Amino acid sequence: MDVATWGLVLETTVGLGERKHTEAYVMTHVEGGREAALAELERRARAYTPEHPRSPKRRRLFRDGDGFLLVVDGAWQSHATRFSIAELLDDTDRPAPAEPAGDASVPEEPPATPPTPISMPELPPPSPPSVTVECDEDGVPVKPAWLGRTDLP
Repeated sequence: MDVATWGLVLETTVGLGERKHTEAYVMTHVEGGREAALAELERRARAYTPEHPRSPKRRRLFRDGDGFLLVVDGAWQSHATRFSIAELLDDTDRPAPAEPAGDASVPEEPPATPPTPISMPELPPPSPPSVTVECDEDGVPVKPAWLGRTDLP
């Protein structure tokens, strides 16, 4: 019996304004059962820290079918990242499985070098915001987040 290969896929919005679009990344592959792939996906979803928003106010992780939805609320808008598993059915960079002997209809090719596994580095657990922001009665920060930043011109 063949062992399934699962792709752990991250879909997130990148860019700003009119250049904003969704991109998908295969974080890694997991060999084995669906439950093992889901467990690894959940571990990565819990540890993931998105680039936006830069000043997160609230973080929520939802289970959604064969994946997870991370919603991070920022000062002005929410940002979502979807994590899902999908069974790998075909990969042009992976050699085809060996055919049983005696099949003369397919010419035999020399064995290909197996591809190097693709994986993302281990993600550290998310750290809670260490800065408390003073807000007025409506929840609006008294001092704008950009005030005092040294990375702005």
